[in-house]
Amino acid sequence: MSGRNFVHVLALRVDPAWRRQSRETRGADCEALLEAARQAAERVTTYTYSMVGTRTDVDVLFWRLGASLEDLEETASQLLCSGVGKWCTISHSMIGLVRPSKYVKERTPQEEAMFTGDRSQYLIVYPFVKTTEWYLMPEDEQRRQMSEHIRVGRRYPMIQQLLAYSFGLDDQEFIVAYETDDLGAFQDLVRDLRGTEGRLATVRDVPQLVGVHRPLADIMALIGGPEA
Repeated sequence: MSGRNFVHVLALRVDPAWRRQSRETRGADCEALLEAARQAAERVTTYTYSMVGTRTDVDVLFWRLGASLEDLEETASQLLCSGVGKWCTISHSMIGLVRPSKYVKERTPQEEAMFTGDRSQYLIVYPFVKTTEWYLMPEDEQRRQMSEHIRVGRRYPMIQQLLAYSFGLDDQEFIVAYETDDLGAFQDLVRDLRGTEGRLATVRDVPQLVGVHRPLADIMALIGGPEA
């Protein structure tokens, strides 16, 4: 993932009043946002997910990978200042860095799949905060508990996963993300992880944002674009 070390989760809610605008206005607004997204994608790798009707605070989620914070900032501005973007409120925004894990030597195929190939149908992403006690724990004990966590995750090869490091950059300490075509299997994974010792170190792992992978044009139609 050379040159794409920053992760940005940008979750937007569209003002319901936009749906009551004329067909012509909504069409022009959609085209303006789509053009801004095309231009932004030249600088920042972007995948889009629909959350229409599944939460009260998010309609569209942008999963973005960039080379710098400035790239993420400036392209986010493009999106927010163009067409439908002018009607959007930022519900959630999370920044993190992709760094080598101290618990594994190399990223697994499950992790690499978050950057290459086709996207799975669903993205699940949430902020993660650990206890102070975890960081004061001896490193050998941390490694032992994380080894159990990693073993459980590898029992589900159909689920891709990524951990981005946010401490020092954002309110949460990590961004945790998963991709899958099977939400039932993902629930099984979550259930199994909750039974591991490392769960005791969890302070916060909400909100859970679950998006359906769709082209941005299709999401605009679901939100209320003229094709809806």
